[in-house]
Amino acid sequence: MATTTAPVPLDIPSLLPDSTHLITGEWVPARSRSTIDVANPATGTVIARVPRGAAGDIDDAVRSAEAALPAWRDTSPAVRGELLYRWAELVREHDDDINRLEAIEVGHPVGPSPIAARLTYLAGKADKVLGDTLPTRSPNVLGLTLREPYGVVGAIIPWNAPGPMTVFNTAAPIAAGNTVVLKPAEDAPLTALYLARLALEAGIPPGVLNVVTGYGSEAGAALPAHPGIRKMSFTGSPATGTAVMEACARNLIPLQLELGGKSPQIVLPDADLDKAIPAIVRSIVMNSGQVCAAGSRVLVHSSLHGRLVEELAARFRAVRVGTWDQPVDMGPLINARQEKRVLDYLAIGREEGAEIVVGGGKLTEPPYSEGYFVEPTLFDQVRPEMRIAQEEIFGPVLSVLTYDDEDEAVAIANGTRYGLTATVWTRDIGRAVRLARRVEAGQVAVNTVGDGGPTGSIGTPFGGYKNSGFGRSMGHDYLEDWTQVKAVVIDASPTR
Repeated sequence: MATTTAPVPLDIPSLLPDSTHLITGEWVPARSRSTIDVANPATGTVIARVPRGAAGDIDDAVRSAEAALPAWRDTSPAVRGELLYRWAELVREHDDDINRLEAIEVGHPVGPSPIAARLTYLAGKADKVLGDTLPTRSPNVLGLTLREPYGVVGAIIPWNAPGPMTVFNTAAPIAAGNTVVLKPAEDAPLTALYLARLALEAGIPPGVLNVVTGYGSEAGAALPAHPGIRKMSFTGSPATGTAVMEACARNLIPLQLELGGKSPQIVLPDADLDKAIPAIVRSIVMNSGQVCAAGSRVLVHSSLHGRLVEELAARFRAVRVGTWDQPVDMGPLINARQEKRVLDYLAIGREEGAEIVVGGGKLTEPPYSEGYFVEPTLFDQVRPEMRIAQEEIFGPVLSVLTYDDEDEAVAIANGTRYGLTATVWTRDIGRAVRLARRVEAGQVAVNTVGDGGPTGSIGTPFGGYKNSGFGRSMGHDYLEDWTQVKAVVIDASPTR
């Protein structure tokens, strides 16, 4: 493990007004004047305070969004696209501040961000949301469809990737003519607030994007329950997603859900291990495994089992752990609650009979002693029914399972309640195609992870099967998901 020094301070007060959130283009405190401490998970020190918003603050934000809606809805989509382009330009200009801010509040090492690229992509789609012309039974009748925004929409995002999540859940509805109320996670709300500040500076009108900070049980619960909300998006745990869905059902509004995964990485006998192993390890240590799409289960053919475990173990031992500003591979977990969750799963894995090959505990020596650092952990001899193979741990924990034939591999891959992502490692394109069709997942990668990163496909839709949720984000038709269809029939027959 790498040793590190204390993080370089980030001048957060120069980026954000203290203890305020954004409503109607104004930085305001919570109605209650109560605040929440935001801590650096590497040290436990408070780096900022944000408002402890509640139902009253959500109501203020929804009313703000309602007031801004008519003008924004009627703004030319070309103009909306131009403003989103300007937002993307400001994100590029302030890329270093954004990346450092997210790194210090989440705890992951500073790295490249997809935010500006995704904003640019969505800006280009703003004036390409199209309706249809319909066949008619008379030449004097015109039938057509219009795509119109829902109105005021709400979004609740998690703490693990607040920058990308803010863009994914606000830019598309804004581009489509909606106005938005965003509730970021209380553990990592700063990046969302800063991006909203840049949106305002880009010229997106006050009230189009509102950000209310607070606890999930207070501000979060109030958002889908508000009668002024017309559609919701939520990313987080299945338990909270169920509660959000119940609130949406009471108000009869649509919902997009992304609820995590237990993603398999299927290693076939002909796999290129020199390519696969670094990617497999990177997938589970990135952001300390706190990634919904993390490849947390490796399914390896029994003929490769020994070699794969040996090489994975060597890679795990070489993982550098440290603070966000250091040249490391992995940082801390987000908070004490998440640390306890991961450590509990490590104990469960042992009790179930899995073998810890590398890791298995908390890092307690300086410079780790003040933060929430858990060793990257490799489990072997994992059976499909074990809890560590079934439940989302959301930590740097990788389980190795073996199979003997393709049918068994598919059964294991599909044998959880989740279906978010999957990876197939093989040189045989025929088997890759066959497995890609058989695996129950919203996104399947072959010889890469996810959409392939910066060299991957553009406009790849993201979302899951089964208990991983429903709905897709970031696809080529994503903006259409934030519109509703209106049919128009015009009878131009002459009066007799």
